[in-house]
Amino acid sequence: MDIPIDGRYAGLTVRDVLRGELGFSSNLIKKLKFSEGGILVDGQFVTVRHVLREGELLTLGTEDREEDVSPYLIPSDLPVQILYEDEWITAVNKPPDMPAHPSQGHRLDTLANALAWRYRERIYVFRPVNRLDRDTSGCMLTSNTKDASYKMYAAMTSGRIRKEYLAVLDGIPPKKEGTLRSYMRRRPDSVIEREECSPEADGAKEAVTEYRVIGEADGHALVAAFPVTGRTHQLRVQFAGIGCPIAGDSLYGSESPLIGRHALHSARTTFPHPMTGEILTVTAPLPDDMGRLAGSLGLTLPRGLD
Repeated sequence: MDIPIDGRYAGLTVRDVLRGELGFSSNLIKKLKFSEGGILVDGQFVTVRHVLREGELLTLGTEDREEDVSPYLIPSDLPVQILYEDEWITAVNKPPDMPAHPSQGHRLDTLANALAWRYRERIYVFRPVNRLDRDTSGCMLTSNTKDASYKMYAAMTSGRIRKEYLAVLDGIPPKKEGTLRSYMRRRPDSVIEREECSPEADGAKEAVTEYRVIGEADGHALVAAFPVTGRTHQLRVQFAGIGCPIAGDSLYGSESPLIGRHALHSARTTFPHPMTGEILTVTAPLPDDMGRLAGSLGLTLPRGLD
């Protein structure tokens, strides 16, 4: 990254620019300080205490290198819908039954493989901002650079990324809208399953979800859910906890003859652009299986997602 020093930056230290103007995290600055070519002015190494002068060129080594690339990430020509894309960030509509990243048994069929293929002409490192379960569809954000990754992580942890999910429930919540608050942890006898627990339990973490019912039919509900925290399986566990598990969720509810997965879709995500700060919203069309499920139950989908 090259930054020509003009009147805006002249008189500031490199640290001032990195922390204040660019919003780099302490970890990223530390990596730049101790990497070859991390911080240069007019091609020469400088410390973060260097006072910048107009006309200088500040160069930051934020570009990915070959050693950053995982040897286990193999590009695969898989279809994936791009919702937004630029130099710093890519938002995709992840289809159901696609894992986010490679694991045992899923080496070539993941979103990471698909994006590695899309960006195969350059060095590519898969950096998910948020993660979706294999069977959860919809909006998923990935960062394309180191600095964008740090900024998106900061936006996520500070609550500046807003996620809206649609879910079909087996049952109707007693309140038309509200906030679900509980504590969750991994079940001691499982590496996958989560459970609600007391705040004092080992591994307990608070989980908060806002929701509203947007449709009811034949003992089922269509809800919009807005997770405030990001616990694993949060929506699935919390809706099951109020007696309304997500339809088709065999782990926390029961299988459905109408859909072959849990009926959960990340419909909309609003986030600040990591470089410009502009507030962007991406919307992921509902996949066919959830559309058919809603139609079979007589539930009307929100405009723009049907």
